[in-house]
Amino acid sequence: MFYKVKEVQPLPAYHLLIRFVTGEYKQYHVAPLFEKWDIFKTLSSVKGLFEQVKVDAGGYGISWNDDIDLSCNELWENGTPIEPATADDLRTMQAACEEYAQSETVNHNGIN
Repeated sequence: MFYKVKEVQPLPAYHLLIRFVTGEYKQYHVAPLFEKWDIFKTLSSVKGLFEQVKVDAGGYGISWNDDIDLSCNELWENGTPIEPATADDLRTMQAACEEYAQSETVNHNGIN
C-alpha cells in the first residue's frame, strides 16, 4: 500500500511537514540522512535547496532535484505523527498572536 503525499512544507532545522492524501500529517527529520547518504548533505551545503522540496507526480514521494528524493512510504513509516490541534490550542495560539501584534513581544510564560 502506498501512503501518497498531498503536500510538503519545509520547516526549520531540516524538518518537513508532510500531509498525506488520507488527511494525516507527519513530521520527518531529514538531517539524520546526512550521515547515511552523502547526496543528502547537499541539502545543507547548497543555500536554499532544502526549501525547494516538492511533491512528485502522483504523490509517490518528494524530491528536491533529480538526485535527491524520498518515497512516500519512507515518509509514512519513519515520520512522526502530528496530532490535530485542539480548540484550546487554537485559542492559545490566537491569544499569543494578538498579544504579539499589539506589543511586538510575547509573554512566553503564557504559552505552553
